[in-house]
Amino acid sequence: MAKNFAVFIMVLVLVTGMLEGSRAVSLCGMDEDGLLACKPSVTKPDPVDPSPECCQALKGADLTCFCSYKNSMMLPALGIDPDLAMALPAKCKLTTPPGC
Repeated sequence: MAKNFAVFIMVLVLVTGMLEGSRAVSLCGMDEDGLLACKPSVTKPDPVDPSPECCQALKGADLTCFCSYKNSMMLPALGIDPDLAMALPAKCKLTTPPGC
């Protein structure tokens, strides 16, 4: 449940990195800075615990929106470890929506 939400967040982080730097990116209520703040927590080989900035960004995000991306196959292709991504909400002490 929480794992699926985090997967989407990490997809967004990588997609954000691929977009033009001059364009502001926002997805499911999370801005580019928030997405990028979470990237080190879902990247191997040495992931770190989510930063306060990452958790704050997740707290303000639309978790239901993020859950709609939970089965994305893009994560591994973008260098995101799905297991690490799915663990983010719990590490930030967040509750995901039912069915997510």
